[in-house]
Parts: sequence; structure tokens; C-alpha cells
Amino acid sequence: MQLGDSRTGKLADNITAFGRALRRAGVPVDSARIALAGQAAQLVDLSRKDDLGAALEAVLVSREQDRGVFRELFDAFFRDPAVANKLLAQMLPSAEGKAEPSKRRPRVSEALAPQKGFGAQPPRAAEDEVRFDAAMTASDLQRLRHADFGALGGGEYRLVERLAREVALPVPRIAMRRTRPGARGARLHWPGVMRHAAHTGGELLQLRRLQRRKQPLPLLLLVDVSGSMERYARLLLAFLHAATRGGVGRRGRRDVFAFGTRLTDLTPAFRLADTDEMLAAAGAAIDDYAGGTRLGESLAQLRERHARRLVGRRTLVLVISDGLDTGEPAALERELAWLRLHSRRLLWLNPLLRYDRYTPSAQGAAVLHRQAHGMLAVHNIARLEQLAASIAAVMDT
Repeated sequence: MQLGDSRTGKLADNITAFGRALRRAGVPVDSARIALAGQAAQLVDLSRKDDLGAALEAVLVSREQDRGVFRELFDAFFRDPAVANKLLAQMLPSAEGKAEPSKRRPRVSEALAPQKGFGAQPPRAAEDEVRFDAAMTASDLQRLRHADFGALGGGEYRLVERLAREVALPVPRIAMRRTRPGARGARLHWPGVMRHAAHTGGELLQLRRLQRRKQPLPLLLLVDVSGSMERYARLLLAFLHAATRGGVGRRGRRDVFAFGTRLTDLTPAFRLADTDEMLAAAGAAIDDYAGGTRLGESLAQLRERHARRLVGRRTLVLVISDGLDTGEPAALERELAWLRLHSRRLLWLNPLLRYDRYTPSAQGAAVLHRQAHGMLAVHNIARLEQLAASIAAVMDT
């Protein structure tokens, strides 16, 4: 593969275009990394595609979950005749081979597709220049941040889903029984005190202490995937997967269930690093998607089969639902009361709070409102960005 003569500047232009495509695919790539990629490309044999790919991957990928996206996008970017040829026409004399769209991740396909952009003009004729960077204006981004998930068009939905994956949700941390040496604490760390005294001739110049370790609260997520939540479920699952990955990580615990007419354990799917792969696995696992809602029966299954997922009374439970339950209210009341008793906080994340005059008048919503410690809105990006602070406020009550 020939990528052209770097002395003409074409190599740098194409690496810049590739970096922008990575950014559209959700891989965090800034201008400094793109510049570093240009330097790395000049240190390898450009006639060897594998060498070039390894050099770019070394400087452009910083997260393990982005490695697969990079490789698929790199392969497609330098082989797809419909798109890559237009970018590489000046330096790639004969681009052969066809793309393999059927097995690509959605992020890769969207990144390679001609960008329409929010508020951009309709695509022009095929012979026109292919645009690879459809940067949203500040007003577009601001409007998307406050747009209701249920009112988004197809293109907007994909953009918002991508934005949602960048929102963090730090899980509240609590002090554990186990301790470790530190500067603060009620108890002295005598081994540390004596070791320090041995270096100062027996003088106790520094008193080491034992402080309690802190770790994130165990998290239990219950996501409504019924028909009325169809527009929210996929986007919120993508958000929760990406948002809790860093906050929970290896030290915390995260259990995820979907509920409609029955309970589905999504915890194995959430262990996948890539969000697209998680969504595919979750879609394969859920067989009652866009159906009815029987939260009471689903919670009964949780109590009977998965009670050990609740770690004492430390578990933070987030129920994501619009509360339009079609089951028996008495059963829902009973199961929610049990769940509240066995958790540290039971929070209801309700997308219907987008309405200013919303009141939980439906039977299921009334029960949820009565049993939950708090009700929070999750109907747009702005609300997701405020979610961590809202949860912290409820935890302090």
C-alpha cells in the first residue's frame, strides 16, 4: 500500500482525516495525538500496512475498549473504495477490495459514512467532495443536550447516544471496615510509628494513623425495556455501561437487569468492554423488548433468584422506568418495600419528569413514588450530566 510522499503533506492530511474519523467513532483523539501519529507514521515502512497500523494504534488508542474500533476503522478507511478512495485518490493509485459493512461495529460504519451533521445541508451529488468532519456548532450541541430522548430523529438519536457515552456517573463511595495507613484516622498505626521512630533515634516525630478504606457502593441497575420505554432503553443502557465503567471498575460491583414482562440478567453483557458489543449482547438476551411492564413480578424473580446480588444494605438501587406498570399494584408495593429494606437507597429515574406538571398518578408510578427514596429525571443529556450530583444529594438525606 502506498500512502504517498510525506514531503508533499498528503500523508499528514490523511492521518488527520483518519483521526477525525476515529473521533466520530467515539475514540478520544485530540490534535496532539494526531500530530504524534504523523511523526510515528514517518518512522515505519509505509509500504507495509501492518506496520503503519501498529504505529498509529500505539499513539491513537489509549483505552482497551477502543482497540477493536481502531482496527476495524483502520482497515475500512484504507480499503473502502467508495469513501477512502476520495480521500486517498492523490496518493493511492489503485485501491482494491471492498468494504465489509455487514460485520462492522455501528460506530465504525457511522464514522465512515458521509456526515450529514445536525443542521447541515443535505448530501450533494456523488462527484462532490466528501466531507469527513461535520463538527456541530455550539448551538446545535446545546440544543441536543436539552433535547428529549423521545423526540429525537434517527440522526439526532445516534449523535445523542454518542454524547451520552461521554457522560460520567461517579458512584458514591463509602468507608469500609478495613483500614490502611494514612495521615488521618482515630487509631494509631503503631508499626508505622515505631518504624519511623527507629529512623529518628526513638523520637516520635510523626504519628502514623489507620484510616478506613473507601470503595464505590455496590450498584444494582433495573432498566425498563417495555414498549413505552423503547426510545429510552437503548440510549440509557449505553449511558450506564460507559458511565459506570470507570466509577465501578474492578473494585466495585455492578449488577444490571432488564425488566418488561420478565427479568433478564444483563450483568454478563455489561462485562464487555465495548458498548456496541454490550448492546448487541443485551439485545440478544432480552426476548420481551418493547412489550408490557410487570415490575412487581420481575422484582419477585429478583428476590427469589438473585437476592445475593444485594450486598447487605450497602447497595445503591437505580430503577429506570416511566412507572406505567400493568401488573398488580399490591405485588409491586410488596416487592418494592422488600427492595427498599435491603438497599441503602432506592432511586427512581423517571424520563416522564420532562413534563413540568408531571404527577405520578398511574398506579405503578404512585407505588414507585411512595417507596423510592428519590425521583430523578433522565430524559436528556443535561439531566444525565446532573445525575451524579442529584444522587449525591439524595444520599445525604
